Formats: sequence, C-alpha cells, structure tokens
Amino acid sequence: MTSKVAEEALGYEQARDELIEVVRRLEAGGTTLEESLALWERGEELAKVCRRWLDGARARLDAALAEEETGADGDSE
Repeated sequence: MTSKVAEEALGYEQARDELIEVVRRLEAGGTTLEESLALWERGEELAKVCRRWLDGARARLDAALAEEETGADGDSE
C-alpha cells in the first residue's frame, strides 16, 4: 500500500527519469536474476505512473480544446 502512495506522489519527470535509469541498468547487465526481476517490476510500475500522467494530460488537453471549440461555436451565432 505504501508503494502505491509513493507512486502516486511521483511527478511525471521523476517517474520518467527513474524509468530511464532502470532501463539503463537492465541493458547494462551484470545484475543477478533476482535483481533484474526487481528492476523489471519497478520499471513496469514506473511506466504505469507515466502512462497515468500522460493520460491525464491528454484528457486535460481534450477538455480545453472542446471548451475552446464550444466557445468558438457560441461566438459565431
């Protein structure tokens, strides 16, 4: 449960930067199977955090564009 709270507190840039580091470590090799699995799992969690941020940003943009479009339609009448 604490992990979920910590994930939600991560900003997009923090999660992205940590994910980049996880990928770098996995690609470099030299870790045990257990360490690699833990890194993979952390990477999956971080990717989900990033996806939630990006989905939220997309929703905000779509809402702003829809509002702008609605406002433009109202001005033309």
